[in-house]
Amino acid sequence: MRNQHGMGDQEESEEINLTPMLDVVFIMLIFFIVTASFIKEAGIDVDRTDAPTADKQEDAAILVAISPSNEIWIDRNVVDVGAVRSRIEKLYLENPKGSMVIQADNESTNEMLRIVMKAAQDVGVRNVSISALDE
Repeated sequence: MRNQHGMGDQEESEEINLTPMLDVVFIMLIFFIVTASFIKEAGIDVDRTDAPTADKQEDAAILVAISPSNEIWIDRNVVDVGAVRSRIEKLYLENPKGSMVIQADNESTNEMLRIVMKAAQDVGVRNVSISALDE
């Protein structure tokens, strides 16, 4: 049967196929998620000293912070002094080529800094830096 315009009963589909566009959007989303650089934090903010000869350290695999009350923070958790070596070893095994940055507060003691540095040396971390104020 024909309608008044002389066309058949079948109507032409005028819908746009969105499947290829959605595929591209999902692929771009996956690409950005995979390539995004995630900011690593030790867990607390510390008041660091100023060092005029400081070099910029990029892509630290292990961030350790020492608070004014001499608490050691690794991976946003307070770590007992006896467990510092094992926690650093675990993170170092995840990324053996990564470096380690220690953020020590001005009020923290040198003894805590020495403990963390000794633990890193025992584990075998080759590149250990002490963080200074950002310029």
